[in-house]
Amino acid sequence: MIQGSEISHQKSEKNMASLTELSLAEALDGMRAKRFSATELVRAYIAAQETCRPLNAYVVETPELALEKAKESDARYAKGTARPLEGAPLGVKDLFCTKGVPTTAGSRILKGFTPAYESTVTARLWHDGALMLGKLGMDEFAMGSSNTTSACGPVINPWTGPDPANASRKLVPGGSSGGAAAAVAARAAIAAPGTDTGGSIRQPAALCGLTGIKPTYGRCSRWGIVAFASSLDQAGPVARDVKDAALMLRSMAGHDPKDSTSVQRGVPDYLAALTGEVGGLRVGIPREYRVDGMPGEIGDLWERGAKLLEEAGAEVVEISLPHTKYALPAYYIVAPAEASSNLARYDGVRYGLRVPGRPVQEMYENTRAAGFGREVRRRVLIGTYVLSAGYYDAYYLKAQKVRTRIAGDFAQAFKTCDVILTPATPGEAFAIGEKEDDPVKMWLEDVFTVPVNMAGLPGLSLPAGLSKNGLPLGLQLIGRPFDEETVLRVGGALENAIGFRAVPPFHA
Repeated sequence: MIQGSEISHQKSEKNMASLTELSLAEALDGMRAKRFSATELVRAYIAAQETCRPLNAYVVETPELALEKAKESDARYAKGTARPLEGAPLGVKDLFCTKGVPTTAGSRILKGFTPAYESTVTARLWHDGALMLGKLGMDEFAMGSSNTTSACGPVINPWTGPDPANASRKLVPGGSSGGAAAAVAARAAIAAPGTDTGGSIRQPAALCGLTGIKPTYGRCSRWGIVAFASSLDQAGPVARDVKDAALMLRSMAGHDPKDSTSVQRGVPDYLAALTGEVGGLRVGIPREYRVDGMPGEIGDLWERGAKLLEEAGAEVVEISLPHTKYALPAYYIVAPAEASSNLARYDGVRYGLRVPGRPVQEMYENTRAAGFGREVRRRVLIGTYVLSAGYYDAYYLKAQKVRTRIAGDFAQAFKTCDVILTPATPGEAFAIGEKEDDPVKMWLEDVFTVPVNMAGLPGLSLPAGLSKNGLPLGLQLIGRPFDEETVLRVGGALENAIGFRAVPPFHA
């Protein structure tokens, strides 16, 4: 016989699980209406965090901090002074510096580093009432498309199956914001701030059945984010749907005087952009994105997305982006060059790992050899080479000229369209270890996303269907500079038309 206390416990577990099924917008509405408290919501996510440990999505858990902040949120709801994201439990990519909480960027070389300051983006989220469940796994220094290059071990995609830890074929969640995508998809975080240098928000969002947006370069502050490639890095949200992404971006965006690349312009009301109306808008389809070897189901999904927008009242037009084919090779000159410069600061002297050696040059060499993983070392060496005397003009300068041409292609295309529709990835999630020995195959995962970063444009990935293997596939929308509103508007309409409701087989 089941005792009354057992029945109560079962109901409590069921209610906690139901709370983690709510979107960010729904959870905020529920707390405002006092259907549940911020503390109850946070407890549900702490339980989910524990359930989802087999995914290795979190590298640091901060449940006590989350519960402390949840009590403050409950007091604000009681007083009627709740802020825009009051009580929202977020996971944070481990690239954001978080005051008093370790930040490693997925690297051994930052072992033991606990920042004494908060990144601007996370500070803005906390200012608006959000709270932190913990730090999320990522590719080391954001260099990767699989979330397998981290010193903390690979993150597993929750779409792997109902028992991901023991599955014979574990799937990658994408990278570098793979921990963020895995946690949000598995219902172990309601949303997460991530970063995108060449597709690191949009690609994992696509592989995990989520929505992710990389805003225009300069829209969100880079201050307090561990740098990879300074002219390409940009923060943005990983969320369950377009509305949640708009809510997050509204709090994350804005000018920051501490960041010289932050643009001084107001933040629009992104929620107001979600009208669902696309009548009169022109949607560009770039002919160059029909790449060789792309699976037929990706092409079919792309055509279906265009047709759905056409049925909703948009006009679909073909456009040309002739320098697209040069984007990936140019990116893998520019990004490593900037990485070699940014990562020079990790020398074992001021913070993080130190491996002894005499003279000091030997200490530098020992520390960097032990602290950096294989992919980071590869990119630092490439970057140093292309910046060296005799090769700067032949490689780096030429790549920058190609980058200018790519931006020019987009500017020309936007004379005939308002938004561009493309696939988000060239395929579904692949197995951990499948492409590790061939860096070019791994880099090709970002073939559709890299041009957006090279041109500094906003890009949004949203789930558009399942592959024949039952795995998520995504579409990408690209907009004019600082026109995230149109991207979100079209994204919301496309999301409604597609009606994607699938949930991974493993979730809290």
